[in-house]
Amino acid sequence: MFNFLKKNNKLEIKAPIIGTGRPLSDVPDEVFASKMMGDGIAFEPSEGILYAPMDGEIVQVFPTLHAVGIKSNNGLEILLHIGIDTVNLSGEGFESFVNAGDKVTAGQKLISFDINLIKEKAKSVITPLIITNMDEVANIEHHYGATTEDSVVLTITLN
Repeated sequence: MFNFLKKNNKLEIKAPIIGTGRPLSDVPDEVFASKMMGDGIAFEPSEGILYAPMDGEIVQVFPTLHAVGIKSNNGLEILLHIGIDTVNLSGEGFESFVNAGDKVTAGQKLISFDINLIKEKAKSVITPLIITNMDEVANIEHHYGATTEDSVVLTITLN
């Protein structure tokens, strides 16, 4: 009867990477694979561009440009981490198109990266997307497989 009073608590997260969505257990880093930082999904990129997976605000662009934090308009916090051990590249092969405080829309280009350089100099190019405030999440549905900029990769039900 009072459904109109309920806020919209479903959030669709789009692919931040064109490539293939995979379980976090495929990430060659125990912190991500064990979901120590939160649940999410990993990507094997086929091109070197990281896109905003949702509308929100950039809360952090790491100085080494290998990772970015985004907060959705309804409070969900996501960490996008390009590759594994890429912090050691000290920004080499990365270019950022956003800064902390910027408002972004789903599909907006955030960072470009050199896949071949990462494959050569880092542990892996697999890119995790991690929900860092899982206490806000009631349910999460993962959608694995081939991804384009329009692919929904996670369906989140918020508390």
